[in-house]
Amino acid sequence: MPAMAFSPELDRLVAAQAGLVSIDQLLAAGVSSRVARRRVDSGAWARVTRGVYDLWPPAGQRWGWDHRRRRSAWAGLLAFGPEAIAVGTTALVLHGVQGIPVGVAPEVALPRASDRTTRDGIRLRQFDDGMTTVQIGGRAVATVERALAQAVPELPRAHALAVLDSALHRRSTDPDGLARAHDLARGRRGVAATHALWGMADGRAESPLESFGRLDCVDVGVPPDVLQLPVLDADGRVVARGDMGWRLGGGRWLVAEMDGADVHSDPQAVYADRTRQNRLAASGTIELLRFTSRDVPGGVGPAVRTFLGHRGALPAARPPEHGRSDRRERGWRPESADSGL
Repeated sequence: MPAMAFSPELDRLVAAQAGLVSIDQLLAAGVSSRVARRRVDSGAWARVTRGVYDLWPPAGQRWGWDHRRRRSAWAGLLAFGPEAIAVGTTALVLHGVQGIPVGVAPEVALPRASDRTTRDGIRLRQFDDGMTTVQIGGRAVATVERALAQAVPELPRAHALAVLDSALHRRSTDPDGLARAHDLARGRRGVAATHALWGMADGRAESPLESFGRLDCVDVGVPPDVLQLPVLDADGRVVARGDMGWRLGGGRWLVAEMDGADVHSDPQAVYADRTRQNRLAASGTIELLRFTSRDVPGGVGPAVRTFLGHRGALPAARPPEHGRSDRRERGWRPESADSGL
């Protein structure tokens, strides 16, 4: 079936909603239910859930992880109508916070009692007393602090830390806001296992993969001494920054670099990354270890610990972090080597 021309207004709406549109929005744009059904039958569109259509079906297209998360968030909002409020992980996605797993179910709440229930994998949550919202794309979305309180207790530890780091890194909140979110989260199921993570959050982590790698190191007793270690040239200028650094003594450092797959798919990014790592090596003070998403969980920390042990630079023994993952949780893996983690 040939492509269908839309009004500029509908085109903009579809783009803002990650390719999704509700039947009410189609009707308002002059597209009938009959036309929508024909488009679905032909494969040009896809039905996501009752009353929600995907005008950008994935056949023949390779959507990235960020698009998939946004699509999931909008599916939840559109499925439950204009009163639906994005909460939890769905709210965080719409705020642009990174670190949310791709497969997490969209979550929405309704401001008033309703007989509607969770359907088609879209989770209808109870509306929190005192919940504050902001407007994003014309829809009500829980504030970052409230969304963190709702989401973090329910996320795997690595993703929980990545979300907290990202919220700080993007300046979606600040340390005081994070403390307020932690207070809001107290008493929620699962929060006890996350208390250490709230205090560990660090906005210097520039990607979820860096957060995953850092937690891997913390869990084996070798937390990095510094994040984003500045490396100077002979003139004292900063020529590069290392993702995580450990002191080796004598002015030398071990640096662990966490490489996302997007670096290897963009020639310019490959060149920039290679140049930066060459500068790290050329400084004469850096020992470099490189890791990818394939090394988490369970590969970064032991490798760093082994290296430090060989150099006699292991930190003093410390008790394990409260809430440390056990073998059962070690089953999680990043969705892909893609940096959309």
